[in-house]
Amino acid sequence: MPLPKDISPALLRQTLALTYLPGLGAKTFHALVHHFGNAARVFDADPDALRTVQVGGHGLTTRQYDSLRNPPWEKLEPQLEQDLHWLEQEHNHLLIFGTDGYPELLAQLADPPPVLYIHGNLEEVSRLQLAIVGSRTPTGTGSENAFRFAHSLAKAGLVITSGLAHGIDAAAHEGALQAGGRTIAVMGTALDRVYPAANKALAHRIAEHGALVSEFPLGTGPRAENFPRRNRVITGLSLGCLVVEAAQKSGSLISAQHALEQGREVFAIPGSIHNPLAKGCHRLIREGAKLVETSADIIAELSALIGSQIQALQSAPSSSTPETQAPTAQNPEHQQLLEAMGYDPVTADTLAERTQFSIEEVSSILLILELEGQIESNPAGYYLRTNLTETV
Repeated sequence: MPLPKDISPALLRQTLALTYLPGLGAKTFHALVHHFGNAARVFDADPDALRTVQVGGHGLTTRQYDSLRNPPWEKLEPQLEQDLHWLEQEHNHLLIFGTDGYPELLAQLADPPPVLYIHGNLEEVSRLQLAIVGSRTPTGTGSENAFRFAHSLAKAGLVITSGLAHGIDAAAHEGALQAGGRTIAVMGTALDRVYPAANKALAHRIAEHGALVSEFPLGTGPRAENFPRRNRVITGLSLGCLVVEAAQKSGSLISAQHALEQGREVFAIPGSIHNPLAKGCHRLIREGAKLVETSADIIAELSALIGSQIQALQSAPSSSTPETQAPTAQNPEHQQLLEAMGYDPVTADTLAERTQFSIEEVSSILLILELEGQIESNPAGYYLRTNLTETV
């Protein structure tokens, strides 16, 4: 593949090397490049000049100063060769902050990634995007909501951006793909490492119909500290962030916080007051997130924000308000149990009390309804109706 625009091979090597140095994060990288002009001048700077650099009101740390004065080239060179060899492969791209093609929204962050590694369709990273995030262990309804919202919004023309994790992320990617739309997976690992491994096939499909994106050099495995960094890129690329299901303490709330700090819109889907995975969304709504029930709510909000750029979304077929789906069961006892269940998780004992059926009768009906796909159960022994909405 061609080199990134507006950068020579020599400067590309030095820019990459600067990102590898131990102790240097995105903020320090940008402070150095802003101070000296480019990475080559950083490496050529004399000690006194390095001591004048300010990062957030402070000078360089001893570790940072030592790394810049004595770069470990014997360790950096193999990484450079690996990354540059990767760049030569088909559908692989590098975007350097400050050069043509770097996503405009992402460039507005206080600490944009100095380098983006991209596998797939390069142009997707600069298209209008919506982030969809949520629990790694969602309810069936949560997964269905993520799928349906992503499906509808992708059909409307938005690129769906998420993090390739289990649960809501995977459902959102899948919804966009099945709509024939585009989706981006921002990864907390290098692009040569798919995490979780179970989503490897999904990652390949995303690369064919969108892009895989990472700020981490090749060989970077899953590290806990990298996933919050990944989350800021997910929201930084996007016009807004939709939280589908999130517990009170959830990485999805970190994403929402990033979105708020970045000036992005935050949307949340409400849920049952008894569902612990709805509590994070309810908290966001109390704090000012937009409550949404349909994809049309999101499209209307974004259209008001960016006007003509989203005219295609305004003209796209909008989805209707969700309506309760009539159960397909014809057996009167099955109907009675479904009506007694309502729309919150409930135990078999509670259903026996509400219907006056024996626990044996309730258990038998629940089994039939679950086999028919009308309800779902969880390991805690609760049951919940499925397919509660016709469309989003």
